[in-house]
Amino acid sequence: MLKQEPRAGTDSPPCTLMSTRPKDEHLTPLLHTAQNRCFGCGDANPIGLHLSFMLAEDGTVVCMHTVGDLYEGPQGYVHGGMIATLLDETMSKAIRAHGLVAMTRHMSVDYLRPVPSAALIRLESVLVRSDGRKHWAEARIFDDAGALLAHAKGLFVEVRPRREKLSPKGESNPHG
Repeated sequence: MLKQEPRAGTDSPPCTLMSTRPKDEHLTPLLHTAQNRCFGCGDANPIGLHLSFMLAEDGTVVCMHTVGDLYEGPQGYVHGGMIATLLDETMSKAIRAHGLVAMTRHMSVDYLRPVPSAALIRLESVLVRSDGRKHWAEARIFDDAGALLAHAKGLFVEVRPRREKLSPKGESNPHG
């Protein structure tokens, strides 16, 4: 849940979105059934982010994470491409939480404030709607104080499991 924070001393509309989630919210780990090499969440990727996702009672996917300085743009801040990656990965998990596997078709990102590196951030995402194989999701990044740093919307297309190609001898071909 988000609340809008009013500007001090003005009648202007609110300018900052803050997370209003309770500190004692109940989160359940969103488990993967197999090792994978996904850059965002794969345990088998030695240079990946190793993001761990949880599911809130209202269906929101949540990840608490600290991005190291290896992924900085300007010193002290996460690179914009990495911010997009975090948002994309979080939206894909909101879809995965519904038992679906989908890939990004389109994504838009609003970079509102710099995302600090080496500091705890909160990623949140929800599945907004589905129509056949198309799924729309939204994601947000908050700092540890609850201020909104970045927001994304994405369209994902459900993919079918890829069939393994067989070599002429009937053996699986790991290179497709």
